[in-house]
Amino acid sequence: MLWLSEVLLQNNELTSFDELIAVVKNGGGKREMFFRMDVKPPFFDTPDNWEEQLEASFTSRG
Repeated sequence: MLWLSEVLLQNNELTSFDELIAVVKNGGGKREMFFRMDVKPPFFDTPDNWEEQLEASFTSRG
């Protein structure tokens, strides 16, 4: 299972929500089947619908 808090801790160089989307689309570097959003991303550009966008990125990864 991929946890958003782990993604943020392991990729502390991220500076924007768009960068986070790219990491999540990659599965956080792993081939995880499930994704849990346990924290809100701390970026200035985090949109109101951040949960939907992260879920869509995770499920559309190839």
